[in-house]
Amino acid sequence: MTATVKAAEIAAPTNALALHDVRHSFDGNQVVKGVELEVEPGEVVCLLGPSGCGKTTLLRIAAGLEALQEGSVELNGQVIARPGMRHLPPEKRSVGLAFQDSALFPHLSVVENVTFGLKQLPAAKRRPRAIELLEQLGMADYIDTYPHMLSGGQQQRVALARAMAPGPQLMLLDEPFSSLDARLRDQIRDDTLHVLKKVGAATLLVTHDPEEAMFMADRIALMRDGQIIQTGTPRELYCSPNDPFVVTFFGEVNELDGVVKDGKVQTPVGEVEAGGVPEGSPAKVMIRPEALRIVERDLPAEPHDHSHVIMAKLLGRTSLIHLCAHNNIGDEAHLHARVSGLFLPGEGQPVDIHLDLSQVFVFPQ
Repeated sequence: MTATVKAAEIAAPTNALALHDVRHSFDGNQVVKGVELEVEPGEVVCLLGPSGCGKTTLLRIAAGLEALQEGSVELNGQVIARPGMRHLPPEKRSVGLAFQDSALFPHLSVVENVTFGLKQLPAAKRRPRAIELLEQLGMADYIDTYPHMLSGGQQQRVALARAMAPGPQLMLLDEPFSSLDARLRDQIRDDTLHVLKKVGAATLLVTHDPEEAMFMADRIALMRDGQIIQTGTPRELYCSPNDPFVVTFFGEVNELDGVVKDGKVQTPVGEVEAGGVPEGSPAKVMIRPEALRIVERDLPAEPHDHSHVIMAKLLGRTSLIHLCAHNNIGDEAHLHARVSGLFLPGEGQPVDIHLDLSQVFVFPQ
């Protein structure tokens, strides 16, 4: 091995967290099935998926709150859990934990809650460290307030400050914003992301909310039934899904059936490329509502001679249009389109429908 190769190996960055072939069961039911996941220093990774898919179990294994049954867990290149060999307890893992329930100490003030885990710092530095984080999270005016005097959102900010105060190598966040109302949740997510990036903490965030994952994450790991279906940037998962489940998890989708002929699938809104689906085989065509571009036509309202509007609803920032789509060979389908802003064509209005093919996906049936 050359000196150049050795130097490159030494210089290679170490993952803050690495889970290798992790498997876990409860009462004989396997809830985590051979998961591989890495989080780099300074990176925010979201474990996303429906309830019961195993994401919280994975986070608890990373934290040391759940004993590892199979596989291994590494923190900064060091094995901290391997069955029969090692299990480093949670308090020695240099991880910060924040959950849906803020779990603040009711008898301690805000600043005392945050300084509680700073015993490794000299006494003179604990309060300044706590106040610095509280300021960054918008809680500077509440340092001497007690938890029962705070709103749920304020309590959650304090819990996040307490978790980050010791400067952990890894932050583990389990649905920390899910109990908050929508507007407050957006603000606290934004503040939290800025602080995480400022302190450079590697972060694993568990959530069932795809919009939250796309906002917070550098990368998303989407789980289903104990397995990671796809890992990538928010853009990669949204624009290049590898499975129909990935498409549907990020929002409503129009689904059409067809058969591949000459490398294409015929639909009521035109032909689409079949991608890798074999010739002659049945295919599922998935079209996001925002992929439909609608142009009103000045034509007689003959409902079954042309694509037309069934119903239009204003939803605030977007309008939802129910469409009856027709092609020139008699195929018909009921589709939903989302259009930015105010767009409310009348019932029966003839329209032309154009496709943004970047938001159309074809999979084997």
